[in-house]
Amino acid sequence: MTTSNKVVVVTGGAKGMGGACSHLFHQNGWKVAILDIDEKVGAELSRELGNDALFIACDVSKEDNVKEAFNQTIEAFGDIDTLVHSAGIQRYSTVTETTEEEWDLVMNVNLKSAFLCAKYAIPSIQRKGTGLVAIVSSVQAFISQKNVAPYTTSKTALLGLTRSIAVDYGPEVRSVTICPGTVDTPMFRSSIAQSPDPQEVYQECVDMHLTKRIGKPEEVAELIYFLAQDKASFITGQAIRIDGGLGISVAGSKRD
Repeated sequence: MTTSNKVVVVTGGAKGMGGACSHLFHQNGWKVAILDIDEKVGAELSRELGNDALFIACDVSKEDNVKEAFNQTIEAFGDIDTLVHSAGIQRYSTVTETTEEEWDLVMNVNLKSAFLCAKYAIPSIQRKGTGLVAIVSSVQAFISQKNVAPYTTSKTALLGLTRSIAVDYGPEVRSVTICPGTVDTPMFRSSIAQSPDPQEVYQECVDMHLTKRIGKPEEVAELIYFLAQDKASFITGQAIRIDGGLGISVAGSKRD
């Protein structure tokens, strides 16, 4: 590992795709601020990574929490180079089934949090010189399954936020949205556990991807890490799918 003066803030950084990002950036010499509501897992990961890793308990849907977390990060490491916003939740309901409280919860955690984190990351990136806001959305920003109305709405709205950041703050600040397909994360495992037959649901998820497998958190992290490098400096304002080909084939019988 080679150390550098690069600083990354990873929200939802204790596990799943965010945890994979925390590992990868730190492995490559970055100072990593891990923001998460899971204090136990976040603190354990920070101890595991060691020097230049800082865990901050943070509810990213609340502005005072976000502001304090960025202040702590900057005090510890200096201004940041990259924000990886990976925090998010999944809820299952249609429009008519969704309560106002559940709708607000999903919008706050998945959408409002991205706005708040970008709000406090961008001035720091500007002081540093140049940098990246990377927002983890979902392939469901482009295609939708049934029964996920608040989730797919929140993830689609992140595309507009990404474009706005790129337009308003370029060229110093680049912004990208990463749109994964099914990835083997704790949130995914928790979601399929609600099914009467989790293994059947798992296999359905495997089969719907052209790659005939689901993704690994480390694969998403590798893409995000690449996007944070100077070699990716011509990429901004884009939504990049890393989805195993999910949703690009047409269902139906094969004809000779």
